[in-house]
Amino acid sequence: MIYLAGNILELITEQYHSLTRSSQKLADYILANTHDSQYMSISSLAECSGVSEASITRFCRSLGLTGYNNLKLALAKAAYVTDIGDPSDTPENITSEDTLGSIFHKLYDANILSLNETMELLDEAEISRAVDLISAANRVFCLGQGGSMVMAMEAWARFSTATSHFVHIEDSHMQVMNIALATENDVILFFSYSGSTKDMEDIMRIAKERRVSVILITHFPNSRATEYADVVLLCGYNESPLQSGSVAAKLGQLFIIECLFYVFCKRNPEVYSKARSSTVEAIMPKLL
Repeated sequence: MIYLAGNILELITEQYHSLTRSSQKLADYILANTHDSQYMSISSLAECSGVSEASITRFCRSLGLTGYNNLKLALAKAAYVTDIGDPSDTPENITSEDTLGSIFHKLYDANILSLNETMELLDEAEISRAVDLISAANRVFCLGQGGSMVMAMEAWARFSTATSHFVHIEDSHMQVMNIALATENDVILFFSYSGSTKDMEDIMRIAKERRVSVILITHFPNSRATEYADVVLLCGYNESPLQSGSVAAKLGQLFIIECLFYVFCKRNPEVYSKARSSTVEAIMPKLL
């Protein structure tokens, strides 16, 4: 059977008695925790449901899904959503009936929630370790794909006001090529909210072979990417698959970038203060 656009929960229920024992165990967890499941990484779901990641992959294929991310999206679609596609079981959901003021307040609350959660997750020791690596690096490659690529560019732009050691590469092929030539003296600052993409794993594997240190900014502490990272920095906010690319999810990552930047400048204030002044003076003639 191929899953197209029906309710995935109904399909799981229909197929339940033909599933393997481990798949039934997974199905039981998903049916009882539908809302939470759509926000989990595959590693987190495996741990919570008591089955292996391989069992989850087989479960997805048995339902006609191509992979775990398709399952998450199907679960999000199966849950109740507002008429403009937001999850309806969250305080920040937005409908077409909302006034402009209501929309603004809900978005404000979502962004504040992201900042508060990221602040709670901040680990001073991990931030210090990340800045140690950045400070000692010949080059810092700011990488990511999709929406995370935008965050990588933000990091590059921010640090470019104080140092020329940061490099940003958009194309995934060029990312792989550059990391294949990187050395132990280089560092990767990698952004991946999910921590589970093929392009990410390709880059991380090469980085490990080249002994290039990796600083990972992600939401999921048990994602595939954390297995490769030397330092893991966690951002807050649970983003539904239907909210992909939300500003609230990005705001927590922006906050981490700013924390890294100021701790970096604090290490050698005179040098970086002078550098920031020089970059500002260079830009001034371009302003009207």
